[in-house]
Amino acid sequence: MIKPLKEFLLEVDEAHWTVSCSATDYPADWVIAPHSHAKHQLLYAIEGVMVVHSALSQWTVPPSRGIWMPCGQVHSVRCVGPLKMRSVYVRPEVVAQLPTQTRAVSISALLSELIKASVDIRAPYEADSREDRIMKLILDELAILPVLPLHLPQPLDPRIQSICSVLQRDPGDGSTLADWSARLALDEKTIQRLFHKETGMTFGQWRQQSRLLLALERIAVGEKIIDVAGSLGYDSPSAFTTMFKKQFGKTPSNFFK
Repeated sequence: MIKPLKEFLLEVDEAHWTVSCSATDYPADWVIAPHSHAKHQLLYAIEGVMVVHSALSQWTVPPSRGIWMPCGQVHSVRCVGPLKMRSVYVRPEVVAQLPTQTRAVSISALLSELIKASVDIRAPYEADSREDRIMKLILDELAILPVLPLHLPQPLDPRIQSICSVLQRDPGDGSTLADWSARLALDEKTIQRLFHKETGMTFGQWRQQSRLLLALERIAVGEKIIDVAGSLGYDSPSAFTTMFKKQFGKTPSNFFK
């Protein structure tokens, strides 16, 4: 049973122990409304894909990966397919060496098993007990989380927003900078400058990242790679696979294994 968000937030944020964990399973297309925590949070999906939004960013998080969300950061979560979420919460005033920026992260096999074991641990527990050692080892692993390229920055400038909105609605749109220049009555160099200022990426880099993150969602729910490649505007599945591997280090067929 999924607890009401306000009840769940109160329960998590008022807990006094340094580290705590929770497990919640969500149905397909479930949306967790915008909220924040008084604690740091690691969101980890053992099954399913999460799309996490903050004010200026979006992260697509496949299974066996996670997202580190520092305390106070307002975020929402959309579930792509059924989602089995496991979360770790850490009191920020007790543990100082943890990351202060939101990031998609790799979850090691060790951390995965520690999180699964910790879900059944209830405080209080004895110092230097098995439960205490598990929680302390989780903290050690959280301090060294490897960052993954699953981030898509969102612009504030309304002109760049209009381009990004079209590209996310229709990822196969092949409009060039010259096309957008004519539509928006903006010089091509101005568009590139605004893209870099707003997102830290060029127009081409942003479109590519948007397509690849959408590909993760579609592959995760069972779409064929050949269909995904075509819908995202790639000339062939091999061209898509080459770009995917360049960005994520694995081919699409191996990424979810």
